[in-house]
Amino acid sequence: MPTPRQAALSMLNQVLAEGRLMSEPAALRALEGLDAPSKARALRLANETLRNLERADKLLKPHLRKEPASYVMNLLRLATIELAQGGDAHGVVNEAVALLSKHKKYGAMKGLANAVLRKIAAEAVEKIKILRAPRLPKWLRGPLTEAYSSEIMGQIELAHLAGAPLDISVKSDAPAWAEKLGGTLTPFGSIRLQDAGQVTALAGFEAGEWWVQDTAAALPAALLKAKMGEKVLDMCCAPGGKTMQLAATGATVTALDASESRLARVRENLTRTKLAATLLCEDALTHEGTYDAVLLDAPCSATGTIRRHPDLPHAKTGEEFGALIELQAQMLAHAAGLVKSGGRLVFCTCSLLPDEGEVQVEEFLDMHPDFTADTSVLAHEGVDPAWITEEGGLRLRPDYFNEIGGMDGFYMAVLNRA
Repeated sequence: MPTPRQAALSMLNQVLAEGRLMSEPAALRALEGLDAPSKARALRLANETLRNLERADKLLKPHLRKEPASYVMNLLRLATIELAQGGDAHGVVNEAVALLSKHKKYGAMKGLANAVLRKIAAEAVEKIKILRAPRLPKWLRGPLTEAYSSEIMGQIELAHLAGAPLDISVKSDAPAWAEKLGGTLTPFGSIRLQDAGQVTALAGFEAGEWWVQDTAAALPAALLKAKMGEKVLDMCCAPGGKTMQLAATGATVTALDASESRLARVRENLTRTKLAATLLCEDALTHEGTYDAVLLDAPCSATGTIRRHPDLPHAKTGEEFGALIELQAQMLAHAAGLVKSGGRLVFCTCSLLPDEGEVQVEEFLDMHPDFTADTSVLAHEGVDPAWITEEGGLRLRPDYFNEIGGMDGFYMAVLNRA
């Protein structure tokens, strides 16, 4: 059975050397054989190393004549960040040396690892405090700095470094559940838990009273304002958070996704929460029908979720973003044809890139004169009017709500059909 550190190292190697996301099946196999607490620890170790990768490299550089092979470097990074965050020096250094000693190719590096990490153990806790928040890779930081500013990018990167607390959406009576779970309500009405522990062990999970969903991700469905009996389509619905929100209103919900495996997760969530929706495994671009309201959470770069998924900027290069942007435009145009006269369409992406948000809606409105952006519904509790964009959408950033732990970066717009 692997240890949490072994599992974390395996995931780091797959992200940094092979360009895989930690959510991919190959990476997740590293967690096989671990119990729930050990899996959680392995994920925490890997995520914290990725969040602090630039800092790890700066702490290690004075002690390395040249950067060693990827496996060795990632092991040193993992141990360095654990030591810098107060990890037990004896346990961290000994296991790192043991892992190298067992490696057929890099066993001879155990002496180097031992010497370097013992020096790191003596200084890292203090030295890491004076290092800047790690910056995003240039391929992503460049366009985001152009879209916002260097100052705002610094604030976003601080939010990424801080990570994310656990947010949940409830079927009803959020204040009562917040008290029961020891959480607080976000300005958007989600429940936020700072030290949640094992999610499935929390009160109300098995009974299906709530589901995990970032507070920003819960806003698009709230802005749709689905009503009892309305016919509503949730396009690209997995993993199902928005589907459950819509179903909880009493609307007649159709939830569509192109992946049967992703739909299986939606089905599990609906079963647990005792909510109902019709599930369709279908290409969103070929679906036909007429709906009172459509919610399109389009496939995107997910650059708004880096505070929760720090692997993304290290596993990706941005090469696929152009195809995603084109697909979003196609889906948005097709979704418009599914909305009945007098109906509404909510478009959203968990992206910080304007090309996946503001630009999409601006171009859509130019090409669809029968649709208008409804800014009146954006006057939602917790929304700062300054977040409303020129074309009539809503831009959320990770550094918003910073004093309580931030939120995912999101863009959304409510589009009404004449």
